[in-house]
Formats: sequence, structure tokens, C-alpha cells
Amino acid sequence: MTLPDNLDAIAADLWARLADAAASGRSAWHTPVVGTADGDVRVMVLRHTDPAAASLRFHTDARSPKAALIGGGGPVSVLFYDAATKLQLRCAGIGKAVSTGAPADAAWAASAASSRRCYLAQLAPGTISETPTSGLPAAAEGRVPTLAESEAGRANFAVITVALTRIDWLHLAHNGHRRALFEHSGDGWAGRWVVP
Repeated sequence: MTLPDNLDAIAADLWARLADAAASGRSAWHTPVVGTADGDVRVMVLRHTDPAAASLRFHTDARSPKAALIGGGGPVSVLFYDAATKLQLRCAGIGKAVSTGAPADAAWAASAASSRRCYLAQLAPGTISETPTSGLPAAAEGRVPTLAESEAGRANFAVITVALTRIDWLHLAHNGHRRALFEHSGDGWAGRWVVP
């Protein structure tokens, strides 16, 4: 695989890959590992990438522990890896979880009924159960609800936006790994090469 050999080209390439990952379920970067300040990690679906704002967006249950932990400004890490290209991206930033307002409303409106279904769960994620359960009401179990039926889940829906402050790019290669670090300040992004 031929990759760009200068920092500006690498930055443009990684943002293009992130945009593709948000748009395509076939992208290896579509489901990164997301970590929160408590050291917990989970796989989440990347829903949107905004290069101009240097942000990533995910969806979650508003009742989840991660939504409460991130709140209005908690640290978040995001790890992407593509085994085919041998590209790893470690991102860090400040997250914000919101369940009301225009961003949440727009994300909900753009979500398919099949995606909305999980927000119909009657109890919060992590609630202890005596039996295996999806948490869904019986009427929603095993089928995709109509858009009208899915509206009941809107109260449980939240978006997590991560404003990135650092991107650590690594290309693994037999002939020598390459690594670049991009950091965001008030003046924009600055990149530099670092030893892998």
C-alpha cells in the first residue's frame, strides 16, 4: 500500500478515510473502540465525521453510564484499526453527550427505524436481569418497528460528539513503520513525525 509521505497529505488522507468510515458499514474504521475516563471501552458505530470542526459523532442511549460520564465535556479516546491497510489511528478529544436540541433531533430524524429500535429498551443499559434479554418490549422483539413505533425511543436517544485534540497516525510496514502525531490548538492543527 502506498501512503502519502508528507504530513499535509497524511492529514487529508486520514480525514477522507474517516468520512468514508462514517458513510460505509464496510469500512474497517466504521466501528472503532471508544474509551471514557473510567477506563471502560466499547465498540461503537461512527455516525458522522466533520473535518472542519475536527469532530466525530456517535449515537448512544441517553441513560447509559458513558453518556453520564461524558456529560458536557468529558475526555474520550477513539481507536481505529484497519488490518488490510495496516493503519491505526488513536484519537483523543473532549466529548459531549446531548439528548435534546438540534443536533440530537437531526441525528434522530436521519436514523433508520432499525437503528432506532435499540432505544425502545425499557430499562437502561447495564440494568441487571435475571434472564438473558435485549431489554426491548415484546412488541419490538425480533422485528424492525415502523418509524411511528420507533418514536417512543426518542426520549432515550443521545448523540456523543468528540472534538478531537490529538490524532496519532501509525502505518505498520515490514520495511519500517511510520508514525505521525497531529495536535490541535487554538491556531489549528500541527503535525510532526515521531518514532513509532
